[in-house]
Amino acid sequence: MPASTYRFQVTANLDLAEVARRLPYLHDLGIDWVYLSPLLQAEPGSDHGYDVVDPTRVDASRGGPEGLAAVAAEAHRLGMGVLVDVVPNHVGVATASANPWWWDLLQHGRDSAYASYFDVDWEAGDGRLLVPVVGDDDEDAVQVAQGEVRYHDHRFPMAPGTTTLEEQHYRLVHWRRGDAELNYRRFFTVTTLAGVRVEDADVFDAAHVEVARWFDEGLVDGLRVDHPDGLRDPGAYLDDLARLTGGSYVLVEKILEPGEELPTSWATAGTTGYDVLALLDRVLTDPAGEAPLTALDARLRGLPGTDEDWDELVHDSKRAVATGGLLAETRRIVRELPEPLRTRLTPVVAEDAVAEALTCFPVYRSYLPLGREHLDEALALARRHRPDLADVLDLLAPVLADPEAPAARRFQQTSGMVMAKGVEDSSFYRWSRLTAHDEVGGDPGTFVVTPSDFHAAMVERQATWPTAMTTLSTHDTKRGEDVRARVLALAEVPQVWEEALGRLLELAPVPDEGFANLLWQAVVGAWPARVDGAPPSDLRARLSAYAEKAMREAGDRTTWTDPDEEFEAAVHAAVDAAFDDPAVAGLVTDLVARLADAGWSNALSAKLVAITAPGVCDVYQGSELWEQSLVDPDNRRPVDLDRRAELLAGLDAAAAVPAAPSGPDDEGLAKLWVTATALRLRRDRSELFGDYAPLTATGPAADHVLAFDRGGAVTLATRLPLGLAETGWGETVVELPGGHWRDVLGTATGLSGSVPVGTLLTGLPVALLVREDRDGA
Repeated sequence: MPASTYRFQVTANLDLAEVARRLPYLHDLGIDWVYLSPLLQAEPGSDHGYDVVDPTRVDASRGGPEGLAAVAAEAHRLGMGVLVDVVPNHVGVATASANPWWWDLLQHGRDSAYASYFDVDWEAGDGRLLVPVVGDDDEDAVQVAQGEVRYHDHRFPMAPGTTTLEEQHYRLVHWRRGDAELNYRRFFTVTTLAGVRVEDADVFDAAHVEVARWFDEGLVDGLRVDHPDGLRDPGAYLDDLARLTGGSYVLVEKILEPGEELPTSWATAGTTGYDVLALLDRVLTDPAGEAPLTALDARLRGLPGTDEDWDELVHDSKRAVATGGLLAETRRIVRELPEPLRTRLTPVVAEDAVAEALTCFPVYRSYLPLGREHLDEALALARRHRPDLADVLDLLAPVLADPEAPAARRFQQTSGMVMAKGVEDSSFYRWSRLTAHDEVGGDPGTFVVTPSDFHAAMVERQATWPTAMTTLSTHDTKRGEDVRARVLALAEVPQVWEEALGRLLELAPVPDEGFANLLWQAVVGAWPARVDGAPPSDLRARLSAYAEKAMREAGDRTTWTDPDEEFEAAVHAAVDAAFDDPAVAGLVTDLVARLADAGWSNALSAKLVAITAPGVCDVYQGSELWEQSLVDPDNRRPVDLDRRAELLAGLDAAAAVPAAPSGPDDEGLAKLWVTATALRLRRDRSELFGDYAPLTATGPAADHVLAFDRGGAVTLATRLPLGLAETGWGETVVELPGGHWRDVLGTATGLSGSVPVGTLLTGLPVALLVREDRDGA
């Protein structure tokens, strides 16, 4: 099992040969396994790899099989493992000619050798597959030419012996028809990602032939499974995967809602760590900020400012998805209801009731019979929201609770889609109370986690999922870890934020002041701590791209499909003002200066806790220095690995703790020091990390320290640094376990018993202690 991983986004510019060349740096950093983004042949030009078009080979542009062999050889030479991201739920079909399965399906229809590979409802399309690609008033551009169907740059096959469009097994239709009429399963609302039926043994084998080779030849040591909730039966899939990999290390990208537990029957080491990310962000949040920040966002958005605001927003957003972008999926559930029930209900009523049940589902999905309580909760909530549908919901209940019923299986695959699109990709952009909480795997309605609750969660994690992943940044996070760390500090100074935001709204008006709250938090979080002269040349474009994605994902004032040019122009003008208007720029830089030290403290605390807490910590590419990326694709930008290697070598050459730990306005040398020191200890002294016990701090600033013992390694981290700056540590002490200890991040040695926290957390806001009698010091 790994002690840590380092995630690389493998692309044509950072291909597998380059990854292999970088592995010595990862080893020097203290990393145990390299963690690679999807490697199978993807859509031409794909920069993420989740749109696999051919699962039988490694993507040539990413280095091909030779590149993977080079990575495996170098990793294993260094004593490192290899973890690879796999995508079992869907394949890319944007370029039909690039996907041999899809091309054959289009050409031969139900007679295709691959017809069973895809999840198609042929009857719903009158025996033909609907392909929604045609633009407005552009039907005449669909033509037969050179033995193919052509639509601009798109190419599609002709059925054998045919000459006309009407004879094909598919129909090219207007792109807007996909939301309501699509008759194949897709990934979320993306019609260019078609679902595949890996629950079928033949499909599983065909989709995993290359993955099987990796394990047969000892190239890969573990897998990260993307979006298992899209599968018909995730538990059965993981069993199949365990047989194929010989029980190797497997993680699942599973979002757990508060209080939800991962099924212990699954053949997995655990989740990819969003659950821990949510806990970490909230244990570093000042509870005193909840009321004023809630009131501020409610005022800006015209909401009542009650505890129900978030729940109502989520309900409305999910309902809009279930009857809008995912209406085709809702309708398919209805079509799969038993015939007697469909006869009793009109399609409109049945769709209404199914959509409400999907809307009210409290977690991503159930795995019947597991999770039956979530279905019961959803139906009860749906009855309260829609008493007029109570009788219909009563009729649906036994069907949706039957693990063997086709409609129930379809419902389970769909509820997670509604949750993801309605919450992560909509509500998260409409809720601006404290945007560091608007993160994948987190519940923005939960403002704080107390240290005692955090400790309880870690004790449980150590007992149940000790080798699950922990993470702070991923390719899917809405904000990089250090953006969130700075934004968290706003909870300590809500009045400062309210005053600054009010002034920004005066100087750079945005028609939706609630969205402006979200926007300016992103600007402040991503802004460099110190700017000598002009800001970085790419920052304006990055913030503008973020603003466009955020307002369109929110979907209440403008959308991807129907952009409001006037609204968007006003938002972009506000972003430009941060660069072009001296008054606005001054407000931003002054606020950043006020928050920078606190953000720096939060960032180092989060990093150390993530590395040393129970689980396998992932370091997302580049995040060993300051990570101030925003939502994808910003967080997939190339990182300067040469510079990181140079800085690490400099730290090692000094052979001592930096005399003056660097502050928040540098490249992140302090973060690199904390990261490397903790990773090396975690890898090289694994016996120090086999347990978890909270440590008690006492004194006037006890609430500002988070401390725990992993069984020989003790972590101390600062909480709420702005409040601490006003009072100092004073007489606050922490009680260490027996023995004498030294701080491997600092210079303190010979520590025992009750130790003043202020003597430990001086240059850095964190400390990592080991027993001197254990490490030979």
